Amino acid sequence: MTTAQSPTRNRGSRRAEILDAAAGLFAARGFHGVSIEDIGAAVGTSGPALYRHFSGKEALLAEMLLDISERLHTSATSRVTEAPDAEHALDALLTGQIEFALSHPALITVHDRELGNVPEPARRRIRRLQRLYVEEWVTVLSELYPSCPPPRLRAATHAVFGLLNSTPHSAGELAPAAMAELLRGMARAALADVQG
Repeated sequence: MTTAQSPTRNRGSRRAEILDAAAGLFAARGFHGVSIEDIGAAVGTSGPALYRHFSGKEALLAEMLLDISERLHTSATSRVTEAPDAEHALDALLTGQIEFALSHPALITVHDRELGNVPEPARRRIRRLQRLYVEEWVTVLSELYPSCPPPRLRAATHAVFGLLNSTPHSAGELAPAAMAELLRGMARAALADVQG
C-alpha cells in the first residue's frame, strides 16, 4: 500500500521542490533571467526533465502564483470562520499574513515583479483570488470599524499588506519571532488609525 502511494506523493513533493527553487531563482534574477535549464540544475535534473511536471516556464510561474493565492485565501477564510469574534479574526489574519511574509519573501518578490508574465487566464484567476483575500480582511475590519467606509478599509488593508510584505528587504535583520512581533505591532498601529 505504501508503495502505491509513493509515486503520487513523490510527484507532488518534486513539483513543490521545483516551484520553490524557481521562486528563489526568479526573485534573484528575474523571470527572463532564468532558463528552464537553470531551474533543472537547481533541483538536480536536466531542464527538459522539468517538462514532465510543467509545460513550460510560464506555466510554472502561473502555478506558483496561483498556488500561493489559493492558499492565502483558503487560510484566511478558515481563520475568519474559526475565530470567535472580529478581534480574534483580525489577529488570526495578521498571524497568517506575517507567517507567509516571513516564510516566503521570494514569492512576494516574484509576485510583485512577475505577475505580468503569467498568461492572461491564470492572471485573472490570481487577481480574483487576491480580491477575495482582501475582502476577508475588509469584512473583519468592517465589524471592528462599522463607521469606516469599505473603500477606506480596502485601502488600509493594501497599506498593511505593503508593510507586512516588506520582508524581502528586511527578513534576516531580526530573529523571526522578533520580526513577527514588530510587524504585528506596526500593523495593529496602522489599522488603529483607519478611522482617522
